[in-house]
Amino acid sequence: MFLGAAGAVVAAPAVHAAEPGVTDQEVVFGQTGILSGPLGAQINTMLAGADLAFAEAARNGELGGRRVRIRSLDDELKPDLAVANVKRLLEQEHVFGFFGNVGSATTAATAPLLKQAGAPLLGGYAVADSARERVKGAAYFVRTTSGREAEALVQHLTTIGVQRIGAAVLDNPGGQEAQALITAALSQFKLEPVAVTAVKNDASNAAEAARKLADRNPQAVLMYLGGVLPGELMKATWAIGASPSFYGMSIVAGEVTAKVAGERARGLAISQVVPYPWGQADPLVSGYRQLAEAAKVPVGYYSFEGYLNALVLVEALKRCGRDLTRARLHAAIRSLKMRLAGMNVDFTAGGHTASRFVDLVQVSHGGKFVR
Repeated sequence: MFLGAAGAVVAAPAVHAAEPGVTDQEVVFGQTGILSGPLGAQINTMLAGADLAFAEAARNGELGGRRVRIRSLDDELKPDLAVANVKRLLEQEHVFGFFGNVGSATTAATAPLLKQAGAPLLGGYAVADSARERVKGAAYFVRTTSGREAEALVQHLTTIGVQRIGAAVLDNPGGQEAQALITAALSQFKLEPVAVTAVKNDASNAAEAARKLADRNPQAVLMYLGGVLPGELMKATWAIGASPSFYGMSIVAGEVTAKVAGERARGLAISQVVPYPWGQADPLVSGYRQLAEAAKVPVGYYSFEGYLNALVLVEALKRCGRDLTRARLHAAIRSLKMRLAGMNVDFTAGGHTASRFVDLVQVSHGGKFVR
């Protein structure tokens, strides 16, 4: 699948392309991630949001006549497929770098290839903190860490007097790490989870998971679940007469959850790692919405995160100038310090994660969000 920025190409003098994926007209980045099913729909929306920024940069001539093109391959969140995709993108497609790769185990598995090639990766999604460490030096993440999200949610709950907190996580290594992060966040307040359950990807054990939680009578349940799983767990919990408050980390898709769980999903609180996409005061947010509506891209957190990540990449490419190399892009990203819609993005401290931004929103009528 190709996602390319539209717009006229500005004529420019020929340059000596020292790196793969770079011509006078474009720079090509690769992307591997899940592109099918409910999770794939979220990723495709994110990529569509990114393309809004790439297209805008091309129209404005911000990259000296070049446009950014993304070559995406589906890996179904399987590490072996992700490795094969990255090898193909590097060796056959000759991409310059990577943008928006998805998943913890997949990203960790591709770390040796990225490091060997020197190809920078920017803007990964759903990449756990340990996987970020594995790919350190090759990858840069705009969104804050899962650990920071867990801390913000636990701090909010303890502030409002909630002490009995359970957790529901994905039944995979990423979910196990999320469980450890939630436990660590609770320990800062001398608490521990009253119950923890893992939900299978097909939701086949949702009723069992709900019973395990309900037996411990939590006041609130923190969810690290994707796709339809949060909604299925909530329905199963209500079906046995339990009614804890539900809180989701940003992996929880509020719109999808509202469709699955219905109007009772109203009040579900979710930590978000980018600013509110429907804000009226910030011109960057308003500009994003205008672009999204014109291109028929869904306005929401997924497309806005893609848009912001793309703005970061565009700024780094601008700082490289026409003499674009992988080494220069690495250096440009590491020197970046900027503010986007009230979110500070700062790689200058030497870390691989630029933001600590976390906002808490609630699902309202029809799956919309309110602050």
